[in-house]
Amino acid sequence: MEITATMVKELRERTGCGMMDCKRALQETGGDIEKAIDELRTKGLAKAAKKAGRIASEGVVYSYIHAGSRIGVLVEVNCETDFVAKTDEFKALAHDLAMQIAAANPEYVKREDVPEAVVEHEKAVLKAQALEEGKPEKIIDKMVEGRVEKYYKENCLLEQAFIKDPDKNVQQLILEMVATIGENISVRRFARFEVGEGIEKKETDFAAEVMAQVNG
Repeated sequence: MEITATMVKELRERTGCGMMDCKRALQETGGDIEKAIDELRTKGLAKAAKKAGRIASEGVVYSYIHAGSRIGVLVEVNCETDFVAKTDEFKALAHDLAMQIAAANPEYVKREDVPEAVVEHEKAVLKAQALEEGKPEKIIDKMVEGRVEKYYKENCLLEQAFIKDPDKNVQQLILEMVATIGENISVRRFARFEVGEGIEKKETDFAAEVMAQVNG
């Protein structure tokens, strides 16, 4: 049976689980939505999604250094209890999140963090690009929305494809951990540092250097 986007959307709305998890559950149950709900509940993902509103004020600030000390990351990952914060599973998650930030260089944690002015600027740029490409005006708005979604997926940590398993995004990775430990988990903030970032680098004219040495 073909698994349609409408079926995935309905299951997602009823369970709060990620799109890929919903699609997999529907595939495994032959498109039966009620059985798919049971499948997700068995895995604990539906329950995990509902924990998202619970207060998570404990956790860790995890540090990660990458690429010969050229990239460094600090990320605050929160959970509900100090006990969970000290577990190997939670620390492993924090490590994976820090690696994700180092490798994929997101700008924001989630799409709600993106300033409205930034979104409007992106829409204006994307619309201008679509017009320049000669796209029909009647489909430009739909194209722009699609490209804005792509922007979120590239720049928001929770929506990025997980570097170790691109079939899931970072939010789904976190939900799986929530299902495992039984506590809400959230990423509050992060900072990424890269050597030389933002500094105008001096460009060396090697040919001129060689000539200067010869003439000297």
